Amino acid sequence: MRSPIRAAILSIVASVIVGGLLIEGAARWVLDDGMDFDVEMWKYARDIKRVSDNAEIGHEHRPGTGGVYMGVPVQINALGLRDRDITVEKQPGKIRTLMLGDSLTFGWGVKAEDTPAKLLETRLNGDEATPRDEVINTGVGNYNTVMEVAYFLDRGRELKPDMVVLNYFINDAEPSPKRRSALWREYSYAYVFFASTIDKLSRQYFGKADWKTYYRDLYRNGAQDWTAAQEEIRRLADYCRENDIKLLVVNYPELHQLRDYPFPEVTAGVAAAAEANRVPFLDLLPSIRDLEPASLWVSPTDAHPNRIANLRFAASIADKLMSTFPELYHAPPADTDAHSASYIGAAGSAGSWR
Repeated sequence: MRSPIRAAILSIVASVIVGGLLIEGAARWVLDDGMDFDVEMWKYARDIKRVSDNAEIGHEHRPGTGGVYMGVPVQINALGLRDRDITVEKQPGKIRTLMLGDSLTFGWGVKAEDTPAKLLETRLNGDEATPRDEVINTGVGNYNTVMEVAYFLDRGRELKPDMVVLNYFINDAEPSPKRRSALWREYSYAYVFFASTIDKLSRQYFGKADWKTYYRDLYRNGAQDWTAAQEEIRRLADYCRENDIKLLVVNYPELHQLRDYPFPEVTAGVAAAAEANRVPFLDLLPSIRDLEPASLWVSPTDAHPNRIANLRFAASIADKLMSTFPELYHAPPADTDAHSASYIGAAGSAGSWR
């Protein structure tokens, strides 16, 4: 009696294991085309990120790592940044600008040279034979304002920037993410596909908050994480003021709907937080409002800014820096500026470019 029961149990267990392996294999080699946002972001976290020793930072890049995500190569330097190798000590005569931010600043889905930081650096330097402006990309995927400021006060300040640009996106009022290390979360493609599918179906059919409601709820009166973000803007502003560092707060638009933009109250709130701390503010929505939203996405299902969007953003940030901080920045030669402006216009009209 016991033997048949044992055999049946073993048969069921074996079937479950084989079925699980088949599903996992299908997820890895059939479903994974290298362009699914949730899966690619999971790979990026698995391959490149680690838990930080600083609890406020939460997670960080592991120096010297790399990979290919959304079809784009990513390389992390010795300082844990998606940037070329740089020295902590600033070279004489250089103007160093530090870009704080999340996956938009990191440049999710675009090449390193097409990130906002590198396009801004190119724009600021123009055709100078000896480039003077150095723009450093400290963006990390899934950071929020609390984590960005914690990074700066712990490590970024050691780079001795002349200017800090706090790049703000609407999800920067989310709570700081916690890494959960269950085996299936760490290693299973199938788990990621199923979790992503369940989330999408829940939003579409089962009453889970849609993206507009979700974002607005982050900013409801008394929302804890939005309050924390505002406090971090104050803390960053105080530090920069006390240490003679210039600061600019830049607001990036959510790219699903540009005409009749659905979140003006969020933009106004970020602007008010900057004004309360006597910090200049820039809204990037006007720089891309004339374009079709999907022409600015890295893929048809991923609304992170592509090169077209980042060209517009970099030009707008450069103009703001040069007009607000003329003691630091100088306008590039007229012919270079005109060429760059016409190039951006051409890129902006080519919505099919990817």
